[in-house]
Amino acid sequence: MLVVKSLHIVFMVAWFAGLFYLPRLFVYHAQVPAGDTLGNERFKVMERKLYRGIMTPCAVLTLVFGAWLWLGYGITGGWLHAKLLLVAILVVFHVYLGVLKDGFAHDRNRHGHVFYRWLNEIPALPCLVGIVFLVVMKPF
Repeated sequence: MLVVKSLHIVFMVAWFAGLFYLPRLFVYHAQVPAGDTLGNERFKVMERKLYRGIMTPCAVLTLVFGAWLWLGYGITGGWLHAKLLLVAILVVFHVYLGVLKDGFAHDRNRHGHVFYRWLNEIPALPCLVGIVFLVVMKPF
């Protein structure tokens, strides 16, 4: 079970790194001047590789190993339901980032860099802090 825990942590950290980094790429991508085709294409490649090659596989493996740990230990309690709700919110956020990535990929970005700055700072951090709090403190 120690190997499963370790793999879960590795994939979870990689997924979270992507959740924080992809919106930062969107900030930079939104600032690319209109005539800079090379810069625009470079960000499209970076965003696609991060989302499809790193974030999505790590998200799936995080969920798989998390379920494995849950079934292996039979953990119960109200804190677990709250944690699962926060994980579900992160999955929705992940999918939303994919929608935004597809908008950039098809040159249909509708937001400015300030929107992506807020998106980079606000949504994922409270979920991360909440999940860590729930797992460590198990308040209910």
